Amino acid sequence: MAGAIIENMSTKKLVIVGVILLLFQAFSFMVGGLIAPSPTTAVHYLATKCVDSVRHHQSNKWFMPWGPNQCDKIRDLEEAMSRKIEANNIVFAVHIPLPNKEMSPWFQFMLVILQFDIAFKMYNQIEDGAMATIDVGLAYRDDTLSEWTEMAHSIEQRKLSCNFTTSKTYENEGRYYECDLLPFMELGSVAHKYYLLNIRLPVSERKKVNVGIGEVKDIRLVGIHQNGGFTKVWFAMKTFLTPSILIIMVWYWRRITLMTRPPVLLEKVIFALGMCMTFINIPVEWFSVGFNWTWMLLFGDIRQGIFYAMLLSFWIIFCGEHLMDEMKRNHFSVYWKQVGPIVFGSFCLFIFDMCERGVQLKNPFYSIWASDVGTELAMAFIIVAGICACLYFLFLCFMVFQVFRNISGKRSCLPAMTKARRLIYEGLIFRFKFLMLVTLTCAAMTVIFFIISQVNEGHWHWGDYTVQVNSAFFTGIYGMWNLYVFAIMFLYAPSHKRYGEQQSSGKALIRSAMIGADITYL
Repeated sequence: MAGAIIENMSTKKLVIVGVILLLFQAFSFMVGGLIAPSPTTAVHYLATKCVDSVRHHQSNKWFMPWGPNQCDKIRDLEEAMSRKIEANNIVFAVHIPLPNKEMSPWFQFMLVILQFDIAFKMYNQIEDGAMATIDVGLAYRDDTLSEWTEMAHSIEQRKLSCNFTTSKTYENEGRYYECDLLPFMELGSVAHKYYLLNIRLPVSERKKVNVGIGEVKDIRLVGIHQNGGFTKVWFAMKTFLTPSILIIMVWYWRRITLMTRPPVLLEKVIFALGMCMTFINIPVEWFSVGFNWTWMLLFGDIRQGIFYAMLLSFWIIFCGEHLMDEMKRNHFSVYWKQVGPIVFGSFCLFIFDMCERGVQLKNPFYSIWASDVGTELAMAFIIVAGICACLYFLFLCFMVFQVFRNISGKRSCLPAMTKARRLIYEGLIFRFKFLMLVTLTCAAMTVIFFIISQVNEGHWHWGDYTVQVNSAFFTGIYGMWNLYVFAIMFLYAPSHKRYGEQQSSGKALIRSAMIGADITYL
């Protein structure tokens, strides 16, 4: 872009800026790897089998698995049969957290996964497509003496997916099925110290409720929440980066307004990218520590989706404004065919998120994956969004190829220039290619981060230090995008050294967003 800082800054200063940004990038990785603990913690719970001796269940009665007011417990179903206790009178109770511990708002969210321990019986096998009906209640309290307060109650269904790896014979009775984990509950806020889950598996032969699900021996839960130490590091990082991006954004737009011409499309898009980065940076999560804001997970997804949609749109426009073709650009309408799939794919993901976490604001036990229709609908949204993403990346690669091909074509004009002018344009071409390389590196790092976060939950030992890999990638990738947006706004801000020339260069002003504009008008 003619007159931009990236063109007028000396190579020495540009190298210094690059080294400073690189040091900040390394620091952002080190913050997560050496200071912050692992992002999440998984705690395993085994439900206690309590006996509800009342014929008609009382909705306000809660069964505690331990403590001074603990319930009447049984060890196993054999004891229940010997005591003539029916299945409808058994309550599986789970206290979160474990004894002598307490939850904290710093945990941010709580995800609970359920797994049934089902024993094989020849006379009570799991039927194909068996559906477990779960009557579950969730209560909370903030001290060990107060009464439990109901938070949610629901009757949910979960489809069982179990395999019996050995032959189904009498000799193998008592062996357990291998059952898949089931989504059970998700809370967008951990505002209370203690939570209590009471789970019933009601049986009704007449209504075909919980018939054909096998002999359930135990219920196991896995509670996953964000580590408080990681939350504090994450909040501190967001608090530090917010004013940094906000200041550079104000400075960038002030430079734009000093120009006598209106801002061109690329300048507007860069400013919009800075606004989206600021929006995702604002540490509103601090309020979630003091307020029971259950919508924070949904709000975070929306903020992240807006930023990524803006980033993908920016790359398209960034390449298009540097194509140096005969097409009249500098108008957003030129890019509607490329930006349209991005918007549509983002909208699909937003609808999917609303169908999941939007409903969970009222019912934390809801899961769109619990039913066949919901699973097909969710997969449809994900597939459509994935197709849009593939089309986007293919088109982006095609645009990058076109840009580099056009630049190579323009290089044929360089030998006819004077040595000083040729060096200037060679420097511009090199800087643009380097910036595109940095852009592709950022995209690659994001993909690597996603893969590692899915398959690696461990840590590395480096001498006497323990490096938390996932934490390092969380903070590192987040810092990388902030540094990338910071660098784009700084390097593409108008340079004060060229104001006079820009005001007198008629046609070049219209296409001042193009690195190769001067070459085009030779």
